[in-house]
Amino acid sequence: MSETVPEAERTVEFRRVPLGEIETARSRHMWTRSAVHVAEDGDLVVTGTWDGTVTARDVDSLETRWSVDHPDHAVGIASLEAAADDSADTIIVAGRGETGTIAAYDAGTGDQRWRYDTADDVGEAVKDTVFYLPYVVALETGTDADGNGRLYAAARRYERDGETRRWHSTVYAFDADGTVQWTYETDASPIAIDIDADGERLAVGYNRCMGEHDTGLVVLGTESGDLEWTWDPGTDGDRRVGDVSVDGESIAVSSHGDKRGYLLGPGGAERWHVDLAVETEIDGETLYAYPNHAYANDGRVAFVTGNTYAVESRETESRHPNEHRVAAFDADGDLVWDDEVRGFVHGLAADGERLVAPCAQNFRVRDPDTHAVRWFGLKSGADGLEHLDGIATAAAVDGGTVTAIEEPVEYHDEGETRGEYALRVGSLE
Repeated sequence: MSETVPEAERTVEFRRVPLGEIETARSRHMWTRSAVHVAEDGDLVVTGTWDGTVTARDVDSLETRWSVDHPDHAVGIASLEAAADDSADTIIVAGRGETGTIAAYDAGTGDQRWRYDTADDVGEAVKDTVFYLPYVVALETGTDADGNGRLYAAARRYERDGETRRWHSTVYAFDADGTVQWTYETDASPIAIDIDADGERLAVGYNRCMGEHDTGLVVLGTESGDLEWTWDPGTDGDRRVGDVSVDGESIAVSSHGDKRGYLLGPGGAERWHVDLAVETEIDGETLYAYPNHAYANDGRVAFVTGNTYAVESRETESRHPNEHRVAAFDADGDLVWDDEVRGFVHGLAADGERLVAPCAQNFRVRDPDTHAVRWFGLKSGADGLEHLDGIATAAAVDGGTVTAIEEPVEYHDEGETRGEYALRVGSLE
């Protein structure tokens, strides 16, 4: 592990804004229920909550600029920069719910500019549970060949009939006015998308491949949506990719298939791979952890691993030595630094060379000291943290502003509620 600065010397002051009510999380981590995003060059923070409320606040005062009701649970947020003839940026909100709605809101007023229901493509839920709802899992913004704003999104829906499990998914390219330029449909489950800096290639990671689509990574041309190349870890089973991140001509991939991290070149040529949380024998059990997140920038790559599981059973008293770990590598695949994140990271936020990890509970240890927002320099390692009473489940960073969502948690064997549903905002400058 890398040498870290004492935690007391690395904290900064965070401000808090209550977000209302939400069902208290339990010992195991819950699904994505909240979103946060920093827009307008760090001047605006936008939150999305499980009841569908989307609220934009001034970063300095935290006063509400506007608030709207999204048609679904608001679980993802991005922004499109204003064109020359627009007065404000566009806030894009991804939904999980009956309609799987992607909606665009004026960043200045909250007025809805357009709406698209992905359920029209992936289908409606066949069962009234959260896991069956149409779900917009990822948003990414860029520009088209003419320099106009372009939105990319991935939506999916799951269903099960007896022993038969199916996924229905669509990847979209939208113009800034909501016009669909192209779609890419499969029977696999997308989990992440990322676009290159030139806006020419879109990488799509597929986590579960149970049908005809049998590859973990596809790379699409952004103008046409045509398939350019594919890559797969080549492992047995339906688990494939956990995350993708594009850096120039390279793509970093975290593999759920073999629990390794990869750096790929053009056409999917493997430049290197590293063991992250591969199957390891401990006390008579074979343990592993999924590499859930990848981030590549300026020749460095970081991977973050999640919870420990056992090959024979999901229950185990032991822990994989590399669970809940962040590790950064150089362009040759050599380890630069690594550190603990100590709990489950729902989603990794990044801005340039800074990483922000919202850490939830470590459900096997059940230690509230793991509840925190931690940030790292991609080249230097641990740089700071903010402890929370509840669990951190979403984060965003832009320049010197870091934001996170805190959710209340009650460990199943304690009966004590820790924390509250709140927005946390701090300055790293």
